[in-house]
Amino acid sequence: MPSPRPARGFGETADVTSSEQAELSALATAIGELGERVAAMAERFETDDDRTEVATALFEAERSLRMGERHLERAERALR
Repeated sequence: MPSPRPARGFGETADVTSSEQAELSALATAIGELGERVAAMAERFETDDDRTEVATALFEAERSLRMGERHLERAERALR
């Protein structure tokens, strides 16, 4: 369970927001890269008739990762 966030003191908002923006950006990038890896793996399975179910599941996971990436990017933009 994450620990509670400490209360922000006077003048801390900008620093915390900038570090939060950086963290969200880094998370979005990492998730985007994972999505690319999952998609590449799905493409390898897509051509194997015995593994199309695996490819389908991987493409669904890739779409979910892309959606997560977009949500993180939106959250980062909202902090600006």
